[in-house]
Amino acid sequence: MKAKSLLGLFLMTFTLLSCQSEVVSKKAPNILIAIADDHSYPHAGVYGFPEIQTPGFDYIAQNGVLFHNAFVAAPQCSPSRAAILTGKNIWELEEAGTHASNFPSKFKVFTEVLEEQGYFVGYTGKPWGPGNWQITGRKQNPAGKEFNHHKLTETLTEGIHPNNYIKNFKDFFSQRAQGQPFVFWYGAYEPHRVYEYGTGLKAGKSIEAVEVPEFLPDTEVVRNDVLDYVLEIEYFDSHLEQMIQFLREKGELENTFIVVTADNGMPFPYAKANLQEYGTHVPLAIAMPHGEKGKVVNDPVGLIDLAPTLMDLVNLPTAMKTTGKSLMPILSQKEHPIHREFVLTGRERHTHARPDNLGYPARAIRTQEYLYVYNFMPDRWPAGDPVPVNQENDKRNKMTGFKLLYPGYHDVDPSPSKDVVMAKEGGDAYFDWAFSKRSARQLYLIENDPYCTHNVAQLKEYNAVVEELHQKLMNALYIQGDPRVTGNPVFDSYPRYSPMRNFPGFRQRGKYNRTFVK
Repeated sequence: MKAKSLLGLFLMTFTLLSCQSEVVSKKAPNILIAIADDHSYPHAGVYGFPEIQTPGFDYIAQNGVLFHNAFVAAPQCSPSRAAILTGKNIWELEEAGTHASNFPSKFKVFTEVLEEQGYFVGYTGKPWGPGNWQITGRKQNPAGKEFNHHKLTETLTEGIHPNNYIKNFKDFFSQRAQGQPFVFWYGAYEPHRVYEYGTGLKAGKSIEAVEVPEFLPDTEVVRNDVLDYVLEIEYFDSHLEQMIQFLREKGELENTFIVVTADNGMPFPYAKANLQEYGTHVPLAIAMPHGEKGKVVNDPVGLIDLAPTLMDLVNLPTAMKTTGKSLMPILSQKEHPIHREFVLTGRERHTHARPDNLGYPARAIRTQEYLYVYNFMPDRWPAGDPVPVNQENDKRNKMTGFKLLYPGYHDVDPSPSKDVVMAKEGGDAYFDWAFSKRSARQLYLIENDPYCTHNVAQLKEYNAVVEELHQKLMNALYIQGDPRVTGNPVFDSYPRYSPMRNFPGFRQRGKYNRTFVK
């Protein structure tokens, strides 16, 4: 057991913070990472949404640092989670940079580093995935040892996952050696679909108070759907709140570094699986021992910054080679230098939604003012091809209380809102934003257009902005070895281990498409 040796290792862990605190901890800090599944910024009470009850998230924000401009590396779960764990962008991660593939063992993750240093490492709920981590020779999921034994006998709604997150956390806590620091990954399955339609309203939430994003038609069905999403955010937060209280009771709260965030945006059309704001812009609050409290940060940050931050936290800044940049100056100082000028995001394949198992390759650069998106293959359907009918979706969603009507466009999760948009309720614009083919270049003025409904890339007055951002994006991608920029189509070759639909062409589950192997 390496836990005892940590006492010496961490004598100087918080030297960076000594000027902010008279008491410097000599105890290795615990780490709790809470990740909601499909949760967009700014949907939390502390962001100005009092109708969304998130006391857990709000507590971390008030006792730490609240970020207004935090972005995932990809708007899909498995590549986003791989980027969090490695501190690298998705185009640097080979198979792990796309959805439902594998996770090459050569890419070190922060849980491995910390476990080697004597930390007790585990997770409950959703870890890295979907995908196949075993095939690459890893001994456990990159998120750590599984603690999913305890289940609920009754759930809040039929769409809520039966995992008893808080009980599994307590089980994990009880198994660590006395005094051993821990890393715990709380990966909720909420607010990922499926939802039981109308449960938000049944729970007493106000349908009038719902804010419908401008890229969705404001109908009763959509309002109910958003309300159900809000209910599941609150459910995620309720378990976080219980974990905070448990740590307080055990006397460990003040020595625990806590991160609360999400892996990608809300599961609605033109959000999840898109590089527009509601696909990549996520909540983020971090509280650390002896760190800043009540600080609000507007600097663009990426979740790839978490891994190098944790390495700094434990005084091992060179233990991982990351593209991300440590957030420690932000977390530990009242005033800090500008963190970065921009954040990069990207997407490849989401579901099996096109012939030959092809994805939708795109990259984006986000500054304070602008979001610029470059679509490498504008001839492909951004949300997947319109056909075929997916009978599996119909079967999966019988329990939701809402009959799904429209097949196709499978990169968008099946939902009542998807059906409304596909029926063109409210007009063609909603359908076009979500499903129609897009131009190669898209530019959005974030302050005036946070919903990304007005692409100004073709306007002459923005030609210089587009060219500048495009050059910055391409230069950064080239330096980082992005295959899409170097001319290698290898992303389209990577295997998919999740179900394959009846599209023409290549559809061998778990196999490489050799057509695209260079």
